[in-house]
Amino acid sequence: MGKKSTIAVEKVNDHIVNWLKTYANTANVNGFVVGISGGIDSAVTSTLCAQTGLPTLCVEMPIHQAANQVNRGKEHISQLQKRFPNVSNAEANLTPIYDSFKAEMPESMDETKYHLALANTRARLRMTTLYYFAGIHGFLVAGTGNKVEDFGVGFYTKYGDGGVDISPIADLMKSDVFALGDYLQIPDSIQRAQPTDGLFGDNRTDEDQLGASYEELEWAMLENEKKITQTSYSDREKEVLKIYTKLNSANKHKMQPIPICLIPKELLE
Repeated sequence: MGKKSTIAVEKVNDHIVNWLKTYANTANVNGFVVGISGGIDSAVTSTLCAQTGLPTLCVEMPIHQAANQVNRGKEHISQLQKRFPNVSNAEANLTPIYDSFKAEMPESMDETKYHLALANTRARLRMTTLYYFAGIHGFLVAGTGNKVEDFGVGFYTKYGDGGVDISPIADLMKSDVFALGDYLQIPDSIQRAQPTDGLFGDNRTDEDQLGASYEELEWAMLENEKKITQTSYSDREKEVLKIYTKLNSANKHKMQPIPICLIPKELLE
C-alpha cells in the first residue's frame, strides 16, 4: 500500500521558491515567518522560504513541549542559519499563557472533547503569536500543511495551524515532503522522527491519532480520487479507506469556504 515519491525534487524546489519570491514581491511584503515544530513540514517550509533570499524568521513556540521536539527544532534552525544569512530566530514561551488560559476556562464532563479543545487552543495561541511577529516585521505567515493533511483528512486546527497567509507545500503529499527534505538536507533527526502535532503534551504520534500512517492515507486519498469501486481490497485497505472517508467527511468544514447565508435580493430592497 502506498508508493515512494517520484517528484523531480530539484525542479519542485525551484518552482516553490520562485512562487514564494514572486508572491512576496507582488504583495509588497518584507519576508516570511514560519513556526518551527521540530517536524519535517516546518523544516522544509522554512528552508524553502530561506532560499528566496528574503528575511525568514523561524519562531519556536513551546507549550509544555517534549524535549526531543524542542531539540530537533533548535538543531534545524541552527543548521539553517549557517546556510542562509537571511534566517533569524525567535522563541516565544507560550506555556504560562496557555496555563493561564486553561485555569480560566471551565472543564468539560467529556474528557475527549475537553482535551481536544485544549489541543486546538495550543494551535490557536501559536497562530496568534505568528501573526504578531508577522505584523511587527511586515512578513507573511507561511503555512506548513501538506496535501493529505490539508485536503485529505483535514488534520489541522481551524484558525490554528490552518490560519496562514500562504501554503507552499499544500500540493505535496507527505512522501513528497520527505523526498524534498532529503534533497534539502534536513537534519536526520527530523527525517527519522515519527510525525506528531505535539498538541497533547504526550508522546502520541499522528498515526496514533489518525489510525493510519501517512503512506496509507495517501494511498486512500488517491484511491478515493479515482472514484472507481474495487472488490479486491485487503482487509487493511478496506479499513484504511473507511478511516480516510470518515475523516474526510468529518473535516469538510475545514476544507471548504465558510458558509454564507445569502439573503434573497427582494429582502434587501
